[in-house]
Amino acid sequence: MAIRLADEQGLDGLSVRKIAKELGVGPMRLYDYVTNRAELLDLMVDEVYAQIAESSTHTAEPGGQPAEAGGQPAEAGGRQAGWRATVLAVARATRVAALEHEWFADLLGGRPHLGPHTLAVGELNAAALSQAPAVHDIDDLQRTAGALNSFLIGVLRREVTERRTARATGTDVPAFQAGLGPYLTRMFTTGRYPTIARLVVDGSHLDAEETFNRTLTTVLDGITGNPA
Repeated sequence: MAIRLADEQGLDGLSVRKIAKELGVGPMRLYDYVTNRAELLDLMVDEVYAQIAESSTHTAEPGGQPAEAGGQPAEAGGRQAGWRATVLAVARATRVAALEHEWFADLLGGRPHLGPHTLAVGELNAAALSQAPAVHDIDDLQRTAGALNSFLIGVLRREVTERRTARATGTDVPAFQAGLGPYLTRMFTTGRYPTIARLVVDGSHLDAEETFNRTLTTVLDGITGNPA
């Protein structure tokens, strides 16, 4: 019930009182189960992580290993290392969950969530990263996990923000970019921004999923110490 309300109305529309009304009970009845709104949010986040854990475990099983963006193998010989398959599965499942439950992205990046399913996903990811070629000790693992988490939080929040902006304005990314075309053309003809001009004019214009997969591959290449 709480997740459905948050999916429909966002976190601003979520309260213990509103959930109680939907359930047809008094608000005080719910306080027998949750102490406050913060605890409710923790439970909701952990439920989403349960979905991520289930999807990640299934996808990373032998025979279900995800391919790299562009269908390229991640390791020499055309076989993907087990650690990399697991990290890819967790990252992609986290993106799917964040797009299905946009409020989830709003709750990432603050103090850590420590529910059992959240810890299970963290353990799965950390255990996989500990097997990466460039991870030799606990300090390497901390830096690697931190870099990957920072990437995920940033890219998911950006994608969710763009989706909300498109809904609010009625303007999607291609339309927004087209509107900026004349201005950018004038600015680039000054010759003052040659590198940005190359990125805009010559760079690949990928959709959100393609961008996510390619950038994730770049992050993992850095973790391996060598490109895939």
